[in-house]
Amino acid sequence: MNTDAEKHWSRVYTEKDPTQVSWYQPVPTRSLAMIEAGCKEISRDRAGPIRIIDVGGGASTLVDSLVERSGFEVCIVDIAGAALTAAKKRLGERASRVKWVEADVTGTLSPVDDGWADVWHDRAVFHFLASPESRRAYARNLGRIVRQGGRVIIATFGPDGPTKCSNLEVCRYDSETLQRELKESGIELTLKLQEREEHVTPWGAVQRFNYAMFIRS
Repeated sequence: MNTDAEKHWSRVYTEKDPTQVSWYQPVPTRSLAMIEAGCKEISRDRAGPIRIIDVGGGASTLVDSLVERSGFEVCIVDIAGAALTAAKKRLGERASRVKWVEADVTGTLSPVDDGWADVWHDRAVFHFLASPESRRAYARNLGRIVRQGGRVIIATFGPDGPTKCSNLEVCRYDSETLQRELKESGIELTLKLQEREEHVTPWGAVQRFNYAMFIRS
């Protein structure tokens, strides 16, 4: 695990309430819509539960909506144990329906089996990966965990989005540069859908995001 990153994000979730971080959403409407669109296509191809992994899911409210939907198996990965603890506390007994993994998405995600996921969701993790090495490590995990034909949903700051977040420098992408970056990192994806979002932080600032859904080749 990247100990510097773990310390940073643990401090964020120790010092702030999850509803006061810049990326907080009461309801992650766009993520849910893209996940549901991807799952609808997948369910036409096969039977059985659809497995969704949310990397950097932390204290996000996405899991609240996912556990209420039938036919899903959900895995939440986050580097900050404090974020996962906050989500579990909020969910109460429903937390037992979720697989929780405290791990760095650029490290060893050994608790998650090869080909486990039908859907990979990432809102605001990839844009923090500043080095080619970290992006390659991310891509290796994505390629190992997402089955062929699965959906990959990644939301990053768009080209006109912020240059820093949580006191860290970020990389900004549109769908094409994101696709190219992942290809250079070793993973082939086909762009299926792209959308823009103007996210309003708890203190009223606007952050412009780019959402892209890919098919895992």
